[in-house]
Parts: sequence; structure tokens; C-alpha cells
Amino acid sequence: MGEHALPGTPPVPLRLRKSARARRISLRISQLDGRVTLTYPTGVPESEALSFARTKEGWIRQHLQGRPDMATVQFGQVIPIEGKTRRIVPATGRRVLLDADEVAVPKGAEARRLARYLKELARDRLTGACDDYAAILGRSYTTLSLRDTRSRWGSCSSHGGLMFSWRLILAPPDVLHYVAAHEVAHLAEMNHSPAFWAQVEKIFGPYQSPRRWLRDNGAELHRYRFDTEPS
Repeated sequence: MGEHALPGTPPVPLRLRKSARARRISLRISQLDGRVTLTYPTGVPESEALSFARTKEGWIRQHLQGRPDMATVQFGQVIPIEGKTRRIVPATGRRVLLDADEVAVPKGAEARRLARYLKELARDRLTGACDDYAAILGRSYTTLSLRDTRSRWGSCSSHGGLMFSWRLILAPPDVLHYVAAHEVAHLAEMNHSPAFWAQVEKIFGPYQSPRRWLRDNGAELHRYRFDTEPS
């Protein structure tokens, strides 16, 4: 992939992707991180692809302006945890403490400390949900891992390994549980056929509302920057 930019204020970074499968030049703006990808067929010159992007500059900037502003995690910042807005405040002790309206974090590397706490909480909630849904389904998974993914909220490997974005802990509990059920259902149906969705409904129940919430609000979960976040 090549890296270019549309000139202007501010310049817009472009990621160029040449594809043998592409039949035309296309632009895609990630709803998660705002990355602009310009894909073009192998027979099309790079200059022609860049010219196409320049004709779409107004459209690109309009869509980027509609994205939520990034928020750096620090004292005084508000952040959703399990769907409830909490203000980040200094803790008097050495532990992260969560209550109805605040999350208290020890001073010093507070973004790192809060990220670690949220990952532990996400693992606890997701493990419990996946255990329950796997039992209903009558299948077992092999591993459960967390990442800070940008392209998907979860996945299920052919070997039964489940992976989730730890940022699901910021969403309402029913959304986290829906994603857990979605991936567990892949243990029985490794596709998105009607049979798969029937399994989701069997172990979770009506899923349309949390699925819609994630589609409409998922990008918001990626606006919080944990600059010193551990890998």
C-alpha cells in the first residue's frame, strides 16, 4: 500500500491499495478510525486513482467532519463504562474504583491504569457471557483473547478461538452480550446464513436492537484515546 495525502487544511492522508480483484476505482472511509483507502485496479495508473480522489475531496472532507472528535483519557474526562457515563477522577488509594457516576484512578499513568482495568473488566464480562452461551449451544471454545481491533468487534476461528475488542466494555451490557453470542454461534455455523442467525436468536434472544446500536454508535467507542495504553 502507498501513502499519499490530499493537499489542503488539514491535509487528508490517503492509503492507496492496488487490487487485481477491483473493477473500478473506489474510496472507503473507515467508520472506526477515519482512515481513507483508495482502491484501484492493477491496470489503472496511480496518477489516475489520485486524480479520482481529488474530484471526491469535498465528499471525503464532509464525511470526516461528521466523525466524533477524539477524546484523550485524563482526569475530568467523561467516558462510558458498561453504557453508563462516568467521570474520571483521582483515586485516594492504589486501586481503580468504579461507582455509579465516577471511575477513580490512581494518579500517575492514569490512562494506562484505566485501560488495564477496563480490559480486565471486559475479560470478566465476556468470559461469563461466552461460557453461558456456549453451554446453551452445547459447544465449547478453545481460547478467548482481547484486542483493540479497528475492523471488527469479534471473531471466531475455525479452531474455536474467540477474539473480541475490549472496547465492548464501554458499550451497554446487552451489546457486549450480543457480540459474545454472535461469535459463540459461529462455533456451530461458520457463516452468516439464516441458520447462523437462528442460532444467535436461540442463545441470545431478539438481537436486532443491540445490533442496530452497534452499527449506529460503535464508532463512538473508538474516540477515546489511551495514549499510554499497554499492548
